[in-house]
Amino acid sequence: MRKLLIFYIFFFSAPIVTEAQYVIHQDSSILMNNMYIQMEVTASVNALYNAEHARAEKDFRWLKYRFPAHPLPYFLFGLNEWWKIMPEPQNTSRDGIMLAYMDTALYFAEKIHEREPENIEAAFFLSAIHGFKGRLYAERGSWTKAAFAAKSSLNYLEMSRGQKDLSPEFLFGDGLYNYYREWIPENYGILKPILRLFDEGDKELGIKQLTTVSRMAFYTRTEAQYFLMRILSVEEGEVYRGLQLAEYLHKTFPQNAYFHRYYARLLYSTGRMSSAEAECLEIIHNIDSAKTGYGPTSGRYAGFFLGQIYERTNKLEEAKKYYKRAITFSESIDEEEAGYYLYSIYHLGVIAEAQGDKKLAKEYYKKAKKKASRGETVFDNAKDKLKEL
Repeated sequence: MRKLLIFYIFFFSAPIVTEAQYVIHQDSSILMNNMYIQMEVTASVNALYNAEHARAEKDFRWLKYRFPAHPLPYFLFGLNEWWKIMPEPQNTSRDGIMLAYMDTALYFAEKIHEREPENIEAAFFLSAIHGFKGRLYAERGSWTKAAFAAKSSLNYLEMSRGQKDLSPEFLFGDGLYNYYREWIPENYGILKPILRLFDEGDKELGIKQLTTVSRMAFYTRTEAQYFLMRILSVEEGEVYRGLQLAEYLHKTFPQNAYFHRYYARLLYSTGRMSSAEAECLEIIHNIDSAKTGYGPTSGRYAGFFLGQIYERTNKLEEAKKYYKRAITFSESIDEEEAGYYLYSIYHLGVIAEAQGDKKLAKEYYKKAKKKASRGETVFDNAKDKLKEL
């Protein structure tokens, strides 16, 4: 699982701020649903998803100043760190900062929960915080920690599930649970015995709930759109619906490197090669310009897609250039088992062979065969090519 929220302080007149603070003091469960707070932080949330992290942090500091004992500002700081990690997940330098913010948010959410065990907002934060920590642990291969975090997240999710009278924010966890509770055992049979301990899900209902959140929620809207984009384009095979969401997210948050490369990927997958070429060239330019969030992960995608596009249009020198860049990007982050890396090597062999350099072609085919695992298509293709030569 992956993702959730963002904010910006829209300075209001003193009477409105005072009223908002008064409401918060009267009922600690009201902060997420408070209209004044939502209006104030709208631009901050957008800044977070648009990779304007310094701007978001500035506004979150003001939110923390006003509500120092509420989990929301610390959760948003943590979410901001998560979206610094997302575009280049192999970079672990922000992990400790993200976890520190999430643990601080956890502390204040637990305090509210202790005072008010039925407080649904506290349950929401506790579930979301453990969920994000679990996602980071899973990204790092810390499966035991990830499992415990997921269990804690589900425990608190149960408190807020089915709360029909609350805002769409609370449907987010419901939607994810309903979809993945059924999807996981369908695709990972080994987990079926464990998942029998949990209530049944409903994939169709989960998609409907996430769709509602993506249209009506405030804090969790973009996270729901992110999950829907992935679910529709990958798990459900509805690539064109996924492309629509990817295009919306990229155009809404044009500086978000993750949304940008996902959009380019779906353009390529749906055969819109001219548009895919333009987006991939922009990604490469952003990497070369050291634009925030753009790095080797985005580069290996864009490099491979450009190599494919130019090879198919017989622009072989351009194809070689970008296949080589895809290889370099992959090697720089130890992604030497992925298809983009292996097929870039293989296709350099195909081009060398087409240009009459059989010696070089053999070198590429041998390297592809050596790097790939037995049984992989690229392994078999390289093996066959070597036999032919």
